[in-house]
Amino acid sequence: MGGHDHKHHEHSGDNLVDAARAALTGAGEQWTGLRADVFTELARHDKPASAYDIADNLSRSRGKRVAPNSVYRILDLFVTNNLALRVESANAYLANSHPGCLHDCIFLVCDKCGEATHVDQDEIARSVRSVAQDCSFKAERPIIEVRGLCAACS
Repeated sequence: MGGHDHKHHEHSGDNLVDAARAALTGAGEQWTGLRADVFTELARHDKPASAYDIADNLSRSRGKRVAPNSVYRILDLFVTNNLALRVESANAYLANSHPGCLHDCIFLVCDKCGEATHVDQDEIARSVRSVAQDCSFKAERPIIEVRGLCAACS
């Protein structure tokens, strides 16, 4: 994830899972076995993963069916609590590598390989929120997605 214009700590591996657990329990939510498994599965993906991908992989690893609807509910909880980011145009999710840092989402999405790069640009986010405010609109969760080709595919 690149393009940061503010400072935050990037987490990975077990450290990311620990940070996610701390953020979720700090928000008053439970860190259940299924939630832990969904987050761990999501975090191992380099590209956005769908709830169906996660459910299929968890069903295989757990040896019993995990319903996509259950995964969707958990992913929605993760998005609400800033543990995951939703790539709207792909209906897929990425683990947030810095769950304690709140900011608006800007994604660069490759139409060829599916890579989605999350970029933090506070100036752009402030501008988008300002435009919404000027139109008497209260922006709850601005998301900007730029579709095109990544460096490897172009």
